[in-house]
Amino acid sequence: MQPPRTPAVRTQDIIYQGADGVFEGYAAIPPGVAAPRPCVVLTHDWSGLNEPIKHLAERYAALGYICFAIDVYGKGVRGDPLGDNVRLMQPLLDDRALLRDRLLAGLRAASEIPGVDPARMAAVGYCFGGLCALDLARAAPANLLAAVSFHGALQPPQASVTGRISASILLLHGWDDPIAPPADVQAIASELTQAGADWQLHAYGHVQHAFTFEGARFPERGIVYDERADTRSWAAMRAHLAAVFNRA
Repeated sequence: MQPPRTPAVRTQDIIYQGADGVFEGYAAIPPGVAAPRPCVVLTHDWSGLNEPIKHLAERYAALGYICFAIDVYGKGVRGDPLGDNVRLMQPLLDDRALLRDRLLAGLRAASEIPGVDPARMAAVGYCFGGLCALDLARAAPANLLAAVSFHGALQPPQASVTGRISASILLLHGWDDPIAPPADVQAIASELTQAGADWQLHAYGHVQHAFTFEGARFPERGIVYDERADTRSWAAMRAHLAAVFNRA
C-alpha cells in the first residue's frame, strides 16, 4: 500500500529543452513556498516518468522540498512500470555521455522553477534512477550538494575518467542485490574515495533489489520488497538531505 497523496502539494508538468530533444518533467511543490527552498531532483527508474515516480515526487514535496522529477527518455516516451523496459534504458546505458547531458538538462530545468534555491540541489533516484543520480554527481555540477541512490546500479561509465565529486553521496543498498553484487559495491567505494567524495554506504543484510517497491514479489529474480529496509532507507535519506541542506 502506498502512502496517501498530499492534497496540499501543488503539481505541474514542465516541458524543457535538452541538447537532443524535448523532455517533460513533473514538479511537486509544497504549500506555503515563500523563501527559496532546496530542490530534490528525482531521477526515474527504467520505466520512465510514470505515476509511481510522480507519487514519489509528491512524497518528497511533503517533506518540504520542491521536487522535480526529470525525464531522460523524452516527452511522451514512457515504459510499463510492471513490464520489461530494457529497450528504453539500454541505449542510455550504452551512451553515458548522452545520459549525462540529459541529466544536466533536467538539473538546469529544476534550477529555474520559481521558488527553488538553485544553490541547494540534490539528486535522488531508484534502480536505474540511482545510477542516474550517481552519474549526475559524477558530472560535478557546482550546485549539486547531495546524491542518493536507492538500490541503484553502481557501474561507472566505461569511457570516462571521474574527476573530483563534490556532492555528498549516500548509497542505500541491499546486500543480496543481484543487480549490484558486492564486487560493484567495492568498486564504487574505491571510485568515490579516489574522487574525494564525502560518501556513506548503508547496506541492508538479507535484502535484495527494489526493496522500496511494494509490488516487488519476484524472489526468483532477486527483486523483493522489504518493509524494514524501506523504512530504514527513507529515514537515512531524510537525515542525509537535512544535514546537507542545513549546512549549505
